[in-house]
Amino acid sequence: MRRLDAVLFDLDDTLHDDTLAFRSAAEEVAREVATDHGVDARALKAAYVAQAEGFWKQLTADQVQQLLLTKLSSLRSRLWASALSSIGLDDPRLAERSAVNYNLYRKKYFALFPGALDLLTRLRAAGKRLGLLTNGVSETHKEKIALLELSECFDAIFLADETGMVKPDPRLFAHACEKLGRPPAATAMVGDRYDRDIAGAIEAGLFTIWVNVRNEPLPAGAAPPDSMVWSIAEVSALLP
Repeated sequence: MRRLDAVLFDLDDTLHDDTLAFRSAAEEVAREVATDHGVDARALKAAYVAQAEGFWKQLTADQVQQLLLTKLSSLRSRLWASALSSIGLDDPRLAERSAVNYNLYRKKYFALFPGALDLLTRLRAAGKRLGLLTNGVSETHKEKIALLELSECFDAIFLADETGMVKPDPRLFAHACEKLGRPPAATAMVGDRYDRDIAGAIEAGLFTIWVNVRNEPLPAGAAPPDSMVWSIAEVSALLP
């Protein structure tokens, strides 16, 4: 294994269970709406989850720049409006209220995966340069990072709207390596999404560790990661 002097980490579903947080918050909102309006809570939750996952999966750098103008709160209102409309509720005020409550509820579920903090602490003590590389935007992710008490764990934090780039753009990985002062060949990328975290890092020349929390198959014809594990706690053995 080659010498690694720096490590980049994805945030959502790599260091903390964002899927649990956003699905749980969506369920709370859906239950409230169902109680007040007599609709199917499960159908509303599923509709919102589909809307949100679809948006973030297809996120582009241009969309990130649009978020700077419209704010993420407006996006969430639109996502809730679409979800509500799909079950027969066309109510802009309800969509706005649902978005506000969703944001409040989501914070209750923020928690690091077991072993994540120990891994970061050990790597820092070993002299590794650490970076956090996320497609999230500063409007929400700075607060999330603070609530997870991660701010002091990293030498640099790279947010999509502040860099103007999104994963899997290999230029973003190269930019992060440059800021950390380490070449890609001496830097590892740790992430849960092959298409976002691993593919771009491979193209940029980084050592890649796929935290395959969803036990997904390698995409057909795709280059394999250097290592694959199923939880962040297992990463420690790969980064001496």
